[in-house]
Amino acid sequence: MDTSTFWQGFRAGAPFVVVIVPFGMVFGVVGTEAGLSLAQVLGFTFMVIAGAAQFTAVQLMTEEAPTFIVLLTSLAVNLRMAMYSASLAPYLGRAPFWKRAAMSYAMVDQSYAVSVLKYETTPAMTTAQRSAYFFGSAAPLVIPWYLATWAGAALGTAIPPGIPIDFAVPITFLALITPMLRTRAHWAAAAVSVALALVLRGLPYNLGLLVAALCAMATGAALEKRAANRATTRGQS
Repeated sequence: MDTSTFWQGFRAGAPFVVVIVPFGMVFGVVGTEAGLSLAQVLGFTFMVIAGAAQFTAVQLMTEEAPTFIVLLTSLAVNLRMAMYSASLAPYLGRAPFWKRAAMSYAMVDQSYAVSVLKYETTPAMTTAQRSAYFFGSAAPLVIPWYLATWAGAALGTAIPPGIPIDFAVPITFLALITPMLRTRAHWAAAAVSVALALVLRGLPYNLGLLVAALCAMATGAALEKRAANRATTRGQS
């Protein structure tokens, strides 16, 4: 592995530890408060490793939502990972299968965001260097996520309610999403998702979130397609 590139990725991902640790602790606390044991919380985190989907699933489970609603909503929340994978495929598609499998597991919002930005600004990188950079960016995120979840689950209700560790959740997503809104389609999708999530917040089992996500993706895809058609038309004229 290209250690120099690995450490470049590590330095790019390291600042997100500031939000990953409290984010993970919040999930540990929420999981134990929902009735999960320490082993169940840690198993959940190790196998799923997707904060937003984990929070969504636990909340729906506490509301005694049907299992298919829990699974469907969690999958909808994580659909962005499929888009992340498609976005990274041109850069990492030639990497060995085991590396791609490991990167799929370690892919979180932060590792994707810093990696794709690096690939776009440094097109001369080889596939091996891109892989090293990705693993470097994920390293300071995945392990602290495990440890923070364990700490939150172990401490549980011992954390005074006055400590606002839940600040990390909205800050994390704002820090990730804002730099990624680079086109009109991105902004339109974000606006639709926010508006519908607020309008439909009264639907049971957080179904409004599911509807908002699907409508936002449809909006973004439609605008991207329209922009591509316009570019093709201009190129032919």
